[in-house]
Amino acid sequence: MIRLTDNLVISDADIVCKFSRSAGPGGQNVNKLNTRVTLLFNLAGCKGLTDEQKKRIFPRLASRISDKGLLKIVSQRHRTQHANRRAAMNRLAELLEAALEDTPARRPTVIPYAAKQNRLRRKRRRSELKQLRKPVSSD
Repeated sequence: MIRLTDNLVISDADIVCKFSRSAGPGGQNVNKLNTRVTLLFNLAGCKGLTDEQKKRIFPRLASRISDKGLLKIVSQRHRTQHANRRAAMNRLAELLEAALEDTPARRPTVIPYAAKQNRLRRKRRRSELKQLRKPVSSD
């Protein structure tokens, strides 16, 4: 079970762990033990998340979610299966927390009146300098 907040818990039934041989550290055991962990989280079928939460998560993690609604996380950093499994679970919790976090609405900036006037004054001055560089006509 993963507890994200007080009222949001992800059940172990929604998480499938697969183990395979790791390309990471392992010493003499690297070719004998299955230490790599591939964690598959059934986001589409998760009963711990509301529909609104799922709608928020799907677009934010779209590159990691398969067509079947499975979120895939791989961990092979550590030498033991247990440590890789813990790392994958922690990563799942981090991703879900970040995806569910409210982003504040962007407030458009307002350019101050004095800044606009300064910019226009500089443009006029630059234009005058360029006009002074033109050759004088004999008309």
